Formats: sequence, structure tokens, C-alpha cells
Amino acid sequence: MTDISCLDLNSGAKMPLLGLGVYKATGEHEVEDAIAAALDIGYRLFDTASAYKNEDGVGRALKETSIPRKKLFVTTKIWNNAQRIGDIEGAFHRSLERLQLDYVDLYLIHWPVPGCYLETWRQMEKLYAAGKARSIGVSNFDIYQLEELAKISDVVPAVNQIEVHPLWNQSELVSYCQSRGIAVQAYAPLARGAYLDRPELVEIALNHGKSVSQVGLRWSVQKNISVIPKSTKKERIEANAQIFDFSLTEDEMRAIDGMDEKFRSASVPPDLL
Repeated sequence: MTDISCLDLNSGAKMPLLGLGVYKATGEHEVEDAIAAALDIGYRLFDTASAYKNEDGVGRALKETSIPRKKLFVTTKIWNNAQRIGDIEGAFHRSLERLQLDYVDLYLIHWPVPGCYLETWRQMEKLYAAGKARSIGVSNFDIYQLEELAKISDVVPAVNQIEVHPLWNQSELVSYCQSRGIAVQAYAPLARGAYLDRPELVEIALNHGKSVSQVGLRWSVQKNISVIPKSTKKERIEANAQIFDFSLTEDEMRAIDGMDEKFRSASVPPDLL
């Protein structure tokens, strides 16, 4: 079983540096089977969202495990329409019901909806104070939006979940967050496969006897960035966990840093364009 290191969050919680993302895992038993496989391998962090339409499956999978709840780290997120109608508490409790949980470890604002995200944060603070969300954070926030939050709240987001990978390292935003005690978590850390054939990464992978995917994930966790690669295939879930038994050199880290081309692999929701 893989021993996965953790990040200390400003809420006092510990968040694994590696988790399983379940975006688009909506086939019959797909998310349940993926989580069962991941649990056996050693994963304890599972990332879903109301918009993924699979919180029910996540809940069923976690209900089946004998692993104590306190050893699991479950993240979900509030979607844009709930922010627009101000139904933050209602949306949260519906997620909780689908997940069959008494609390979530991390609740995120999925996207910073203009004119809404500040009030959404105020309402999430209440869920945090009540212990229903053990940590609260944001996703897809830039520096301006984080500074706007800081003007109206003393609760610093525990996490900012953003797209980060060798082709878009977001170094300024990552540095800003980490200098203020906001943990960074990378979604799409494999850039949907966009860098898997890059010669510079292939060479580094060969040097370590690892795959390019493993090098890309290792690059992130070596920067204290948590990663949540999505997969429903057991062999890939297992391979993605084999990143804690080697380290990249300083030269290799710099070489990967130099690959940045601000390539976005994930799409922005049409209602925010």
C-alpha cells in the first residue's frame, strides 16, 4: 500500500498530496469501482463536485469501506447556479445527503461567479463555523479575487484548486497562495495528456525509470502542490500513486519549470465566458 504524504492546511486539517479526481466518472458503478481500487492502493482523498453528478456514487463507495471516516478526506464544490440564486446552505446539504456524510473535509467555491462569490464565501463561513465543512476554500480564483475575499473576511481559504501542470505552472499565483498559507491543489495535473510525449520529460522519465505522467505529478508534489489526477482504471490509479519513491533534481525541476506555455487544458464554463 502506498504511503501518501500530507499538507498541513491553515484550518488545522491534513490534506493528502495525492487524491483521486472523479470528474466525468458517471458510468454504471464507474466511480464506485474507481474509489474501491484507490482505497486499496492507499488513496484517502476523493474530490467530487455537485456539477459532476456523481456524489451519490462517491457516497455509496465510501459507505462500503471499513476505513474509518476520520482517515478519509472528501472534497466537494458548490456550482455556479446555486451561487446565483443564493442557495449556498441548501446546495451544501444536498451534497452532504448525496454523499451520505455528516461533514465534508473541504468545501470549495467551484468558480468565482462575478457578483456572487463574496456572499457565497460569507455563507460558507457559517458552514465552517458549524463544523459541517472542516475546511473551506476556492477553485479557479486568481490573485485579484483572493484579495477581494481578504477585504471582507478574516477566514483565509484553506485551498485554491487550480489547473497546474508543466505546460501551465501558474508560478505567480502558486507563490501568492503559498506565501499566504493557502494550499494549492492541482486539477488536470496531467494536462489531459498534452505533455506526455514531450522529449524533455521523456528523457527525465527515463533517468528515473518512471513514466512521464509520474514525473509530471512528482514535479507538482515536490512544489508542495497537491494533485488529483482523474482515472477510473486501476492500473493508472496505481501508477499515479508511485510518485513518492523518487525525487527530481534541482536541474530537472528548473527544466520542467521552463516548459510553461500557459496551456489551459480544462474549459471555462460557458456561463462565465
